[in-house]
Parts: sequence; structure tokens; C-alpha cells
Amino acid sequence: MMKAVTLSFHIARFAIMQNLSVLFSLGFGLLSGTLLAATPYRLESEIKIGSDGGWDYLSVDAPAHRLYVSHGNSIVVIDTQKNSVVGEIADTPGVHGIAIAGDLKKGFSTNGRENKVGVVDLVSLKTVTKIETGANPDGMLYVPGIHEVYIFNGRGQSATVIDAREDKVVATIPLNGKPEFGAFDESAGRVFNNLEDKSELVAIDTKTHAVANRWPIAPGEEASGLAYDAKNHRLFLGCGNKMMVMMDSATGKVVDHVAIGDGVDAAAYDPTTQLAFASCGDGTVTIAHEDSPDHLTVVQTLKTERGARTMTLDPETHKIYLASAKFQEPAPGERRGRMVAGSFKVLVYGN
Repeated sequence: MMKAVTLSFHIARFAIMQNLSVLFSLGFGLLSGTLLAATPYRLESEIKIGSDGGWDYLSVDAPAHRLYVSHGNSIVVIDTQKNSVVGEIADTPGVHGIAIAGDLKKGFSTNGRENKVGVVDLVSLKTVTKIETGANPDGMLYVPGIHEVYIFNGRGQSATVIDAREDKVVATIPLNGKPEFGAFDESAGRVFNNLEDKSELVAIDTKTHAVANRWPIAPGEEASGLAYDAKNHRLFLGCGNKMMVMMDSATGKVVDHVAIGDGVDAAAYDPTTQLAFASCGDGTVTIAHEDSPDHLTVVQTLKTERGARTMTLDPETHKIYLASAKFQEPAPGERRGRMVAGSFKVLVYGN
């Protein structure tokens, strides 16, 4: 009888300890996210790239520890663990950026000057083939669940949909507006895109390859950057009238907005910390916390560098990367001076 009681005690003790362990793990995870969200971002390092030419998108491949940065007519490849340049993707005239299909070991570069997308082998960093698109392919987005790449054509006012396994066009979707950044909700089968000149957001059905919804973004205007919170079904739009809008992705209803800097380009969202980011050409990144699905609060205005408007986020390290360069004093009538030769770099911020 005594042995049975002792055994029951040990079983109960083990069950309690297991439950405490699970609760501790969950609590630690929540605490870690909370602490990260509460810690201000600061400059950690600068990655010097040099060479001449402008830039546009940055894309991070977190599992591979790679950062891809468009620069001039090529894409610079950076090792994010060493913060050093490890390669270059050439033959990308007028490149805007690259969509990473990591499961296929492929990348898709938007080559604006030739109205084509380059298919890149991410191992050799060579362009293996090119695919015709609409005029001026700009933004791009890979949807891994269906192995499709959405290419958003600026002057073509359309989206070219590419089968990423077969490297062929499967649809061209008229958008009736100038597309910018995209985001996707795989569970709902929707790809979202900002139409900058219409101050609208469109939702594309990935099954029918047609526009399913078209929503106004007021009080926001001329949205560029776009990021997505899959858990709460919220979109974050960086708008040209110095505003970040939070929108319900199911209904298109704008539920909140906060003030940001001038000259916004990119946006990002970190699901661990529930922080939304908007990078602006005036040399600021506005960082807002999603307190609830219906409320945003600005927690930091990060000082960067004037002209550092494009950005990407590594969801594993929570670091943000911005492209930047030095500029000469503008001449009379110029908005911005000429870029100083060899000054191109990437700024790394963490918390």
C-alpha cells in the first residue's frame, strides 16, 4: 500500500513539473517578445559596399543568413552573420529587387529596364533565364504554398504571375493603378498590393488570379510600403501623407493610424515583438507597437540617415536593414545632391 501511495505521489509530482515547465516556456517566450518590443532600436553596424548607382528593394533570406540589396544594375549579396559582401548577381538591368524562393533555391529579380524578370540560381548566383513581364516590373512577392511569384509592373499597371517551378507566366492581372509593395495571406488565398496613384489597396484571389476587392485607404494617401500580421489579419500601409494605416485584411476597414516621417518607402512587421516599421527618406524609421488588433502606439522614432528609405526586417534576429549613401549639397533647384562616389552602404539596426 505504501509503495502505491509513493508511486502516485511521484506521478502527480512529475505531471505538475511538466505543466510548470510548459507554462514557464510559454511565459518566457511572451516575456522575451515583450522585452524585445520595449528595447529601443540602435545602430549596430554599417556594411560598406561602395561602387556607384542607385538602389531600391532589400530582401532577407533569414534561414540562409543572406541579405540581397539592389544596387545599380546588380544585386549585392551579404552574409548577415558576418556583415560582409559574399557575392553579386549580375545581368539585372535597372533592377528593383529580388523575391526569394528558398524552397526552390531560386530568386526572381525585377529588371525594370528590359521589362523582364531574371530567374536566379541562389547557389551559383547566376541568372539562368529571363521571363517577359509588363512594363517596368518593380515590386515582387513569392507565395511559397502555391509556388507562385507575383510581379507588380509599375508602368504596366498590372501583376504578372509566374509559376516558380516551371518558370513560366500563368496569368496577367490588370490592376488599373500603379502597384507598389505586396503582401500575402496564404490561409485566405489573398495577395495584397498598394496602388500608389489611386490611394487604394487591392486584394487578389490566388485561385482565380483576379482582383477580388478594391478598398480605399483613407485617411491614408499614396501608400508605398506594405506589411502583414497573419495572426490578427492586419495590414500596415506606409502612406505618402506621413501616416501609417492599420487595415483589417478581411474587410478593408481602416482601424487605426499613426503619424510617421516624410518620404516613406518600405514597411515591415515583426510577429514576435508586434512592432510595425515605416522607413522614410527624411532619415527616420517610425516604430509602432500593435497594442491590440485595433490600436497602434508609436514607441520610437529611430534616427537613421537622410535618403535611407528602403528597408527589410530579419524575423529571426529582429534586425532591420536600410540602404544608404552620402550625398553632396544639392545645387539650386535640386531636391537632393549627387551621390558621393563609393559611399553606398547598408545600415544595420537591432534592439
